[in-house]
Amino acid sequence: MSVSPLYAELKVSPLPNHKYKLLSPFTYHGITVPSGFITNGADIPRIFWIFIPPNDSRNLPAVVMHDFLCSLKRYDEADKMFLDIMEETATRKVTRLIMYYGVRLYTKFIR
Repeated sequence: MSVSPLYAELKVSPLPNHKYKLLSPFTYHGITVPSGFITNGADIPRIFWIFIPPNDSRNLPAVVMHDFLCSLKRYDEADKMFLDIMEETATRKVTRLIMYYGVRLYTKFIR
């Protein structure tokens, strides 16, 4: 299985409190997250960490794009792109669906 080029394109630096700063622009399907954008990573409730570790690097491209689009209040687009990127980066289907429906729940009812 080949590694998605998204991993090579995503350059981040860790910050305190489980945050990351984008070191260079990150583009996916015509949407560019600017250099300097700060993401808080995946907000996964602690009870689920056994199944889905927070800030798993495999999900970071999807998380960065999702957080950026949510910062622009483009929630439906953010959720769809989150799912698309996880599929492209070969996130396991069950993990992908759990995370997708988790963000859908968050963006529809909790935000």
